[in-house]
Amino acid sequence: MPDQLTLAPPPAPSPAVPPPAPAAISTARRRWGALTLLRYAAVLAGAVVMLFPFLWTVVTSITPEGSLADGPRLWVEDPTTAAYGTLLETLPMWRILLNSFWIAVVSTLLQLVTGTMAAYGFARLTFRGKNVVFALYLATLMVPLQVLVVPLFIEMKVLNLQDTYMALLAPSIASAFGVFLLKQAVESVPRELDEAATIDGAGHLRIFATIIVPLIRPALATVAVFAFMGSWNSFLWPLVVIRSPEFMTLPLGLSTLHGQFTTEWDVVMAGSVFSIVPIAIVYLLAQRHIIAGVAHSGLK
Repeated sequence: MPDQLTLAPPPAPSPAVPPPAPAAISTARRRWGALTLLRYAAVLAGAVVMLFPFLWTVVTSITPEGSLADGPRLWVEDPTTAAYGTLLETLPMWRILLNSFWIAVVSTLLQLVTGTMAAYGFARLTFRGKNVVFALYLATLMVPLQVLVVPLFIEMKVLNLQDTYMALLAPSIASAFGVFLLKQAVESVPRELDEAATIDGAGHLRIFATIIVPLIRPALATVAVFAFMGSWNSFLWPLVVIRSPEFMTLPLGLSTLHGQFTTEWDVVMAGSVFSIVPIAIVYLLAQRHIIAGVAHSGLK
């Protein structure tokens, strides 16, 4: 007779895991709540520490001149805008702000254009000596501006560009830091996208404009913020090449508020408020792209 199939006995049911005791759940929740509270407290303390200089600047700018000797304060009982009026009477602030804004915007655009093209070339193209050229380019990051002031000044003098907008823009046409950051962003874009576009007949220019640039917008926003801040806060180079008040930038104009014997600190702080607001606006506009870039790099 054929062998009869025998069914194996069903496996014994695994013992049920008892649910955690309510006391353990309550303890874990309290511990988690305490840790969360500590985190929020630490973040709040850090925010207060970082925002205090800005708050003190604004408060000092609206403090009456006779009350400045009383020491730092966080609130003013009788605020006044006299310092802002004095500032506008002392300096051609609107002209200075326009100069700084124009120089910062143009230098930022130049750094984005040259940096993106150079980053694409270093990341996607193959040519002899590419790594050596890139290493030499990065080596310029170790050379401070103070070392280059004299050669750049001589160059501007030979080209007869002293006391012009071009002299202010010349050192900021390209940025090694921007090229480095954008090169890393370009390398993060999959090469399969380039290959698919090449199969469709796209060349380097089309790949660069329609694939690479849209995908590295977070890195572009980061470079734009750093470039704008660097140009907006630049002081040494404008001090060297600018003599006419019509080309004066904001940091250079604010430096004239410091007297030889006395300084009206409320007026200086009013000028500092003028210098802080544009940078804050630029950062708020680019914040979404910067956060997206950080999140993207964290998910890779």
